[in-house]
Amino acid sequence: MTTVSVRQCPGGPLLVRGATQVETEDGELVPVARPVVALCQCGRSGRMPWCDSSHKFGSDGITRRRQD
Repeated sequence: MTTVSVRQCPGGPLLVRGATQVETEDGELVPVARPVVALCQCGRSGRMPWCDSSHKFGSDGITRRRQD
């Protein structure tokens, strides 16, 4: 049995390790081909459900610094 782990990155995506598929909000099952995938949490990705780093940019297109 494969173990799946999920880690939330503050201000960024969910990192999912060990999954073979991801279920979207619509119930679509999307196959996973990598050992670790980043899932969008901000809703701005152009590649949903995958993160495309859109969370790093404000609505004005200016890069935001990560707040630790």
